[in-house]
Amino acid sequence: MSRPAVAELRRGEQKAAAAEVGVSDVRFLGYPDGRLVVSIDLRRELSRVIREVRPERVVCQSPERNWDFLAASHPDHLAAGEAAVCAVFPDSRNPFAHPELLEDGLEPHTVGELWVMAHAGSNRAVDVTETFDRKIAALLSHKSQIADARQLEERVRGWLTSNAIAAGLPEGRLAECFKVIETG
Repeated sequence: MSRPAVAELRRGEQKAAAAEVGVSDVRFLGYPDGRLVVSIDLRRELSRVIREVRPERVVCQSPERNWDFLAASHPDHLAAGEAAVCAVFPDSRNPFAHPELLEDGLEPHTVGELWVMAHAGSNRAVDVTETFDRKIAALLSHKSQIADARQLEERVRGWLTSNAIAAGLPEGRLAECFKVIETG
């Protein structure tokens, strides 16, 4: 399959995954898979989206490598996480960061909270037991990247169970953990 065909396939899978969890506004910035780097261009495009959407909260990948589970540290995810952090602070709130955004009529916006996923220093657990099936359905939408659906569900359930136990939730609960930073 050609790189453009893979990109189109993965865009479709991402839209399907988003639909599983009720998200309809999905934006693609057009960077090639496997080649994402933290750049001023990427930071500007993320700041553009923040200024357009004006969210109270941004959720992003951790920009820090996980040495205990290296597969969780895909270079694209690390770069996306770092660029998102920079877009939240200081870029999207700073009128001098990207003056071309002002020229496009996009005023600065201060995001109130940054929620970083998969961070070793997590300080917030969210009980996701009731939405676990939707999470799995969303993950399984990425068919081109899932070799064994049963193994995926077992692995994710194991992680979320461990998170819930560490967070002191009752037995049988599942939790996602985040590092929440107040940015406002």
